[in-house]
Amino acid sequence: MTRILRKTSVAVLALAVSVPLTVAGAASASPTPTPASSSAENARLRLPRPTGPYAVGRSTLHLVDPTRKDPWAPGANARELMLSMYYPALPGPGARARYAATEEVRLFLKDRDLDGVVSAETVSATRTNARVDARPLPGRRPLVVLSPGFSVSRYTLTGLGEELASRGYVVAAVDHAYESVGARFPGGRMLTCLACEKARTKEDFERATVGRSRDVSFVLDRLTGRRPAWRHAHLIDRRRIGMAGHSLGGATAASTMARDPRMRAGVNMDGSFADPVPDGGLGGRPFLMLGTDDQTHRPGGEDETWDRTWRRLDGWRRWLTVAGSDHFTFCDVPVLSDQLGLPRSDPRQGLPGTRSDKIIRNYVGAFFDLHLRRVPQPLLDGPSRNNPEVRFHTP
Repeated sequence: MTRILRKTSVAVLALAVSVPLTVAGAASASPTPTPASSSAENARLRLPRPTGPYAVGRSTLHLVDPTRKDPWAPGANARELMLSMYYPALPGPGARARYAATEEVRLFLKDRDLDGVVSAETVSATRTNARVDARPLPGRRPLVVLSPGFSVSRYTLTGLGEELASRGYVVAAVDHAYESVGARFPGGRMLTCLACEKARTKEDFERATVGRSRDVSFVLDRLTGRRPAWRHAHLIDRRRIGMAGHSLGGATAASTMARDPRMRAGVNMDGSFADPVPDGGLGGRPFLMLGTDDQTHRPGGEDETWDRTWRRLDGWRRWLTVAGSDHFTFCDVPVLSDQLGLPRSDPRQGLPGTRSDKIIRNYVGAFFDLHLRRVPQPLLDGPSRNNPEVRFHTP
């Protein structure tokens, strides 16, 4: 079984639940969406405030790799990426960054047959905590790359991006062209998920993961090279680079580490390791496996790639699961779903959005604080009374 994000009609913001799919991509049947309630239509959504000491800025960056043809679009002679760059900023006035374009959200909801469950305008207007192109805070910062799940956009990781930036990181959240149901690119283009139509087999998803790892290496080239593409690239400390991803994005973190020595630490949030970690490991570099506490990602679970990867990791490693979580616990979805008053599709997955958001921010933040900033993190030493949902596994 491969845990990826594909079309499924479940009424939790369209994002809130995944179903395990066979490698052939067949989804289980799902209920008919319920029309939006008045409370959902009138909701004003907002992301939780970051916990770090710094204000957050955000800028947008378009990258084009002319040396690679796009693997999904036959007529595209170059691979394109869209980045949201989060960074510590000086306090001051300025426009808030928009959560997502309305059309991006509309296409997402339509893909899940959820038109009318909640409006695209409501979700796209979610209040963020970053200011557009704010003046950066001086200093050299570790870089963390974020990659979303298959078929969803980088905006689903906005909360984590803002959190890490508030703690002193530069963050690059990536949209991989034609791998989400809707991502806005320059020139008024809305690129849709051609990959969703073509990726069906285990081998397809392995190629997709390897392709994303090449995307990430290109991002590093353009952010840390001699002529960087981002005007604030001087903020990045090239010696301290890490990556976290959700679902296929999490698999990409391991794949990138296996191929690019610049990537010093990685986190997989509930993704199947579609591109196997080499037998020789990751060169002693640290890796965190953070997943659902269900039959999929516990030791001995349905996703055998987690047990295989655990045996191959040759550096600092942790295998954590979160009780009451589902596949979308590891992005913004639970927080927004709870604010909309939408029901859970599975009563057993009842971890409140504010709680799941806090857990993910704390543990991912602690991981990078430990391995990119060398700050001791007792939170990662073992179970904690303050976090009873988080289980440590040592198979």
